[in-house]
Amino acid sequence: MKFNLDKDLCFFDIESTGLNVIRDRIIQIAIIKFPKNGAEPIEETWMINPGIPISEEAMKVHGITPKDVANKPTFQQVAQVIFDFIGSADLAGYNSNRFDVPLLMEEFARVGLEMDMEKRRTIDVQRIFYKMEPRTLKAALKFYCNEDLVDAHDALADVKATISVLQGQLKRYEDVDLIDGDDQLIEKPVKNDMQVLHEFTNDLKTIDATQRLKYDLNGVAVFNFGKYVGKPVAETLVNDRQYYHWMLNKEFSFQVKQIIKKLVKAHEKNQNT
Repeated sequence: MKFNLDKDLCFFDIESTGLNVIRDRIIQIAIIKFPKNGAEPIEETWMINPGIPISEEAMKVHGITPKDVANKPTFQQVAQVIFDFIGSADLAGYNSNRFDVPLLMEEFARVGLEMDMEKRRTIDVQRIFYKMEPRTLKAALKFYCNEDLVDAHDALADVKATISVLQGQLKRYEDVDLIDGDDQLIEKPVKNDMQVLHEFTNDLKTIDATQRLKYDLNGVAVFNFGKYVGKPVAETLVNDRQYYHWMLNKEFSFQVKQIIKKLVKAHEKNQNT
């Protein structure tokens, strides 16, 4: 099955030193890019020396050791190539909204590259699976494609499995409605349309990947944590400069810091007009 695309679409998967999207580093990234013009997809894989230890827990999952990456380039050395390969493409992956996307954004930010997400859609194949048939990637591949996952937790193998799963989901749910957790009917939520899949696999009320900020019922950006939970972000930070600078200097994601900077700047501009 061919994907209906109005933009390039990059499926990607990351293996890392651990599970902390701010502190940990990429050691392998694989990307398969589907051009919007229907040309054959392009595969790329990079092994990366993270410059920090790989946790024992991570090695048990993906099997990549410090010796495997000792002579590989650092992320800084390959960042521009990866950044240019992705370009303005939409992004897709398995659990990518919560892990792969924010981790990649952090890595780019460290080398001075800003991955703009405002006009980029993200499709998290796991979210379709968990909403429609809650299981794992291995089970998803077996369920939708009747295939066994070979070389699980190798980034390229996982990307290929994710592509197969999405294609299987598009076939299986082509005419299937969903009753969600609030007993609301969603008519045919899984379609071969990247905008529809983006909306279905994302919580559109959440602003950032780490879920620190969200939109309230009036569409206002508010805090989703801490002492100001539920309070408007822009107004609060303009009035409490100490808290604003605290957020900029503490361990919040690059995405959160960029968002609050833009919100504060826009609020100040409105106050001065």
